[in-house]
Amino acid sequence: MVFKLEDSLGFILNKTNSKLKNKLFQRFNEYNVTPEQWSILNCLWVQEGITPKDLADIIFKDKPTTNRILEKLEMKELIFRKPHPIDKRAYQIFLTNRGWALRDELIPIAMQLLEEATIGIEKHKVLEMKKLLNQVFDNLK
Repeated sequence: MVFKLEDSLGFILNKTNSKLKNKLFQRFNEYNVTPEQWSILNCLWVQEGITPKDLADIIFKDKPTTNRILEKLEMKELIFRKPHPIDKRAYQIFLTNRGWALRDELIPIAMQLLEEATIGIEKHKVLEMKKLLNQVFDNLK
């Protein structure tokens, strides 16, 4: 039996993810934001007031890793925490004005990178690729 790593879907997905993440890191560098921090900021731009546990679930990171990312964002004064009004053991995450201001800077950069990554691929094929990758993900649940 022969298994070619370079033909493996997992390997192709991983190397593509690594390349996209590295490019995003380079482009966000002047804003002092990492791709991991970007994912949390992006979630908060959609919905503030969510808990670290909810954020961890959304970005597919464990809770300790998510908390470390949140600590860095708090040190950069991009987010702040408030006690949860119902669950006294938890707290909610909110954006500072600086955190909100980054939205207009970072989203166009991310969108431009994705456009560059999909040059030469028709829009309907990109949509189909997303659908197929989500199906692969769902199959692995």
